[in-house]
Amino acid sequence: MDYSAFELPEDKLQVKYGLPREVKFCTACVISNQRPSSVVEFKNRADDPKPTISFDDEGLCAACHYARIKETIDWKERERELIELCNRFRSRDGSYDCIVPGSGGKDSAFTSHILKYKYGMNPLTVTWAPHIYTEIGWRNFQSWIEHGADNYLYSPNGKLHRLLTRLAFENLVHPFQPFIIGQKLVGPRLSSLYGIPLVFYGENQAEYGNDIKANESPKMDMSFFYSGKPDRSDLFLGGLPVSELIERHSVDARDLNPYLPLDGEKLHRVGTEVHYLGYYLKWDPQECFYYAVENTGFQPNVERTEGSYSKYSSIDDRIDPLHYYTTYIKFGIGRATYDAAQEIRNKKITREEGVALARRYDAEFPAKYFKDILDYMGITQERFNEVIDGARSPHLWQHASGEWKLRHAVWHES
Repeated sequence: MDYSAFELPEDKLQVKYGLPREVKFCTACVISNQRPSSVVEFKNRADDPKPTISFDDEGLCAACHYARIKETIDWKERERELIELCNRFRSRDGSYDCIVPGSGGKDSAFTSHILKYKYGMNPLTVTWAPHIYTEIGWRNFQSWIEHGADNYLYSPNGKLHRLLTRLAFENLVHPFQPFIIGQKLVGPRLSSLYGIPLVFYGENQAEYGNDIKANESPKMDMSFFYSGKPDRSDLFLGGLPVSELIERHSVDARDLNPYLPLDGEKLHRVGTEVHYLGYYLKWDPQECFYYAVENTGFQPNVERTEGSYSKYSSIDDRIDPLHYYTTYIKFGIGRATYDAAQEIRNKKITREEGVALARRYDAEFPAKYFKDILDYMGITQERFNEVIDGARSPHLWQHASGEWKLRHAVWHES
């Protein structure tokens, strides 16, 4: 590999992905301004600029700013709004009255269980299947059902999903993109299919740094799910136009339906509304974990997750550790940073502890399921290394003494 691009003066270094040239860290948590705040999945190309998390004049990131706002919210009033919403949609004949997408992890287990047993709803849980279940992920999924959840498991075409995952990795260094699209669409899709208008997701990702204004509404922006009658030539999957997938990769256009925007007219007829439970109930991932353990039999892993110190978050899919490793490569932000930032905001750990955890675990390579994922995508380790090193932005990385090192890290700044 030619390292000359990494040896230029700092003000001449290439900046990839539309990231800010100057790296800054939040004064309250450990996240940096390199964190993408949103990705338009259906338009996602390798060269698309990505809006990043905003910082205020105090050096506070948007997620920490919202954590302060949460302390001022009247949560009793928000719960009353939730009860009114449930009363409006609650079935009187025993039929399903809401849909809860999820995997049976701590968040979806909390969401479905509390809606059913505290607020009297009758949810249908729906799951977009992981790429490859982990042992603990499958056990938790089964436990979720055993403890009172009716479930619809949607498993996409394996041949196509493997192809899209490989292309998303090679073109976007984002192997999770096809899964994210499917996971977001499956709730509204089944709402449309079964005529169940109310869909509940857990928390809004604006809690973690997306557009903070999105937290002002309980509803998800439906423009993600449909845009009139979209022209397939305008859509991208795995970083490629749909037309190229069909022509170059011999994809059957019919097989793409689970990944494509939904019929807006049908959603309108059903009256589909997608709400965030985290708007109505004060969301705390660790408290969701405790609730899920007590009420749905959820179990943490017996060992910590690679790249972090946690044992209970995003543990159902063998590709999860690779996904977070790619964020470390592209943005200098690994899984421990994400986990620590969240727990700092929720006052579970201090910033100093978060810095130490990020320093210790962020760069850890996801070795446990690495061969499984290479086999799943159908690529060699040599190809994997080529894609990973090609994804490093010179303004974030330097190569010295045969090793890659971050130019800026929160433990350097601290």
